[in-house]
Amino acid sequence: MIVVTDTSVILNLCLLGLQDLLPTLFGKVHAPQAVRDEFVSLTNTDPRFTGLRFPDFIEVHHVSNIHPLLQTPRLDRGECEALSLALELRAGRVLMDERAGRSAAANLGIECLGLLGILITAKRRNLIPLLLPYLDQLQFEARFWFSQNLRIQVLQLAGEIP
Repeated sequence: MIVVTDTSVILNLCLLGLQDLLPTLFGKVHAPQAVRDEFVSLTNTDPRFTGLRFPDFIEVHHVSNIHPLLQTPRLDRGECEALSLALELRAGRVLMDERAGRSAAANLGIECLGLLGILITAKRRNLIPLLLPYLDQLQFEARFWFSQNLRIQVLQLAGEIP
C-alpha cells in the first residue's frame, strides 16, 4: 500500500523518537516537498522541535498539480500537497491529524490515519511496550491536543485500561 504523510504525524513521531515505526508499519512512505519544508521550518523556529531531522527513508516528491477541491484557505500548503500527492500516487492512505485535512481526504475517498491511530497500531503489534508515556509526552512536551475522553478511548483501544 502506498502511504503519504503530512507534517504533523512525522514531526511528532520524530519528537517521540518513533519515526522508524513508519517503515515498519507501512514500508515505503512518501511526502510532498511542502511537508519537508514545513518540517524544516518548524525545527528551526519552534523550540519543541529543535534538533529533529526529517527522516531519510521518506521519499520526497514535487507535486505537479493541486487538486481543485483542495484549493481552500482551510488547508495549509502541506495538507494540500499531501492530499494531491496521495491522489497522484493513488495512495491507499494518508497520514494526517488536522480535522480539515481529514475531512478533505474523506471527501476525496482517501483513507486517513492519524498519529494516535499509528501509536495504537504499534502497541497492538508489540512495537512499543506502553502507549501511556508517549501520550504524556505528546500532551506536555509537544503540546499535541486531544481531549481526556479521547485519551481514555486510545488507552482502551491499546489495551492499557479496561
